[in-house]
Amino acid sequence: MSDNKKLQFDSKTVHAGMNDYEFGPVVPPIYQTSTFKFESAEQGAALFKGEAEGYIYTRMKNPTIEAMENAVAELEGGHKALGCASGMAAISTVFISFLRAGDHVVCSKSVYGPTLTLLQTVLNKFEIETTAVDTDITEEIEKAIKPNTKIVYIETPANPMITITDLKAAVKIAHERGALVVVDNTFMSPALQQPFHFGVDVVLHSMTKFLNGHADVVAGIIVVKDEEMYLKTRKTLNQLGGVIDPFNSFLVHRGLKTLAIRMQKHCENAQLVAEYLENHPKVKWVRYPGLKSHPNYQVGQKQHSAPGGMISFELKGGFKAGEVVMNSVRLSTLAVSLGGVETLIQHPASMTHLSMGAEARRSAGITEGLVRLSVGIENVKDIIDDLEQALAKIPKMEKAEA
Repeated sequence: MSDNKKLQFDSKTVHAGMNDYEFGPVVPPIYQTSTFKFESAEQGAALFKGEAEGYIYTRMKNPTIEAMENAVAELEGGHKALGCASGMAAISTVFISFLRAGDHVVCSKSVYGPTLTLLQTVLNKFEIETTAVDTDITEEIEKAIKPNTKIVYIETPANPMITITDLKAAVKIAHERGALVVVDNTFMSPALQQPFHFGVDVVLHSMTKFLNGHADVVAGIIVVKDEEMYLKTRKTLNQLGGVIDPFNSFLVHRGLKTLAIRMQKHCENAQLVAEYLENHPKVKWVRYPGLKSHPNYQVGQKQHSAPGGMISFELKGGFKAGEVVMNSVRLSTLAVSLGGVETLIQHPASMTHLSMGAEARRSAGITEGLVRLSVGIENVKDIIDDLEQALAKIPKMEKAEA
């Protein structure tokens, strides 16, 4: 295995996670097996004791999965990674690994809906308390932290409001109070943002999104900063069983090889689409890290190498206008999820954030006319033309509301 440390990021995406395999394949083979044969009883015992390197059972470790994990850990600049069956499996594993009854979590208010739902309706049964705040306002983090706060959980940019949290400032506050900082880096990917550089303890992703990039995998990953955290998290994941399978690992690893070039195109397209929307008379406001109108623009400039592929915007016609646009797009696909090569459009209030409840959505700024756009890698003229024809169908609805 070559030393990738000296390589530039786009070269790392191609070569990260590779090892020397039998017969010399140029991509990691798919070890589609549930279990592994021991050479002897003694070797089996050594493996179970952790005294020997090797494989026992795919839920615990598998060469195909390990290759993908190593690749993501290398790209993120972390110590090791743990592949999970979904983004929510990754999030659940982190919380269960580092929390116990009586602990407290500070969480981004604008966050992937099921994350907050997990904290407030499942983990609360085990006496784990959560305070949701606007983590893009540093003072709010400081006010929310309690003596029993164990995790400050940040999504940045946040889903779906694209708010940006100052990671360096958040880490300083949390670490001074003895809390870990966990960052969901799904929206940016390590191609554009590497939270470990700001002192973060754990980074996670829904690999369903940009890391895989082709809308054909459901997967998640946890990246940790040191061996102690890895062993603790690995033990939890092995017991919960929410592990990724070899074939999906293979697909994600294949997707990683084009991550840098895909993210470049996502960013180029999204910038032009955001500028178009910001000047459209039927759009109330646009949130995109590449626009100077973004409230956290300066923070983003310090943290991101480029603005990403995610845009949120508010339609002046509210829910009905959003409904018209959803039903009128032709090139853009009306679907949840994000980060694929295709442009996806969705309505958070009735889709991804429905489970939060109306009050929580209002508190997070998720309005009835909010639209989230995951800008794909198609020709940007085609994306804008599609939005133009869909937005053109709004006037009658606006008139009816008036």
